[in-house]
Amino acid sequence: STSAVRQDLIEANPLLRILESYCGIEWHEITLREGARFEVAAVEGIEFAPLPVASKAPPYSSHRNSPQAGDNIALSIHDRSSSHTVFYAPGLGAVDDAVWDRMREADLVLIDGSFWSDDEMIAQGLGRKRAHEMGHLALIGESGMLSFLRKLPDRTRRILIHINNSNPILDEESLERRLLEDAGIEVAYDGMQITL
Repeated sequence: STSAVRQDLIEANPLLRILESYCGIEWHEITLREGARFEVAAVEGIEFAPLPVASKAPPYSSHRNSPQAGDNIALSIHDRSSSHTVFYAPGLGAVDDAVWDRMREADLVLIDGSFWSDDEMIAQGLGRKRAHEMGHLALIGESGMLSFLRKLPDRTRRILIHINNSNPILDEESLERRLLEDAGIEVAYDGMQITL
């Protein structure tokens, strides 16, 4: 993990301190410097490139309302044997130039589809916060996620992940779901297997 996530999991949500008591912890830091890459020994031939992204730290974090680099990251996952790349961003509050570059370079984009609209939780009487207040870029709107996904090259496969249970795209018969399908955008499902 990044050092910011590690700190939260030691202090605010002491999961790592608990695990340390039972089985020990071997922490490997994900560094965020420009051009940083890492590998995981058990996953041969795959290289990971982290990218800090705009979002929010978890609700238990002491810096939930004052985000810092490393609270949330995206990963470019590169298969050296096939030369295919996946861009994985489950929590994303904005698409900046660095995120957009990674999205355009990827063969597959697995991207935050948490909310259809910014006011979804409020409109459905499920909460008081807007999507952006929780660190998520809604799918629709002037600069919504769909506006970016539609501009990706035709060769790029686009799959929405991290979908909130209030999102109407979960209803396969909904207008929102048909709009996605017409745009060539898929919705992830449990047990989904992807081959590039």
